[in-house]
Amino acid sequence: MNSDKNQLYKISRLNSNYPNYQQIIKLHKEAIENGQDIYFDPDTGFAVLTAEFLLKRGYCCGSGCRHCPYETNKL
Repeated sequence: MNSDKNQLYKISRLNSNYPNYQQIIKLHKEAIENGQDIYFDPDTGFAVLTAEFLLKRGYCCGSGCRHCPYETNKL
């Protein structure tokens, strides 16, 4: 299970050059480790769904979620 979580921590649609990228990835990892479904973006304050939550949901909604673990269909 731990190796699966290590993969979840890394799921992100953000480019590694994105401002506060490292902080965002850290918040994402901490949320998963603490069993939380969301964390709050440090710049906007918006709630962000974790990859673990999205995986448990079972499908991609097509909204372009930051940590979506699914391949999205190209329109």
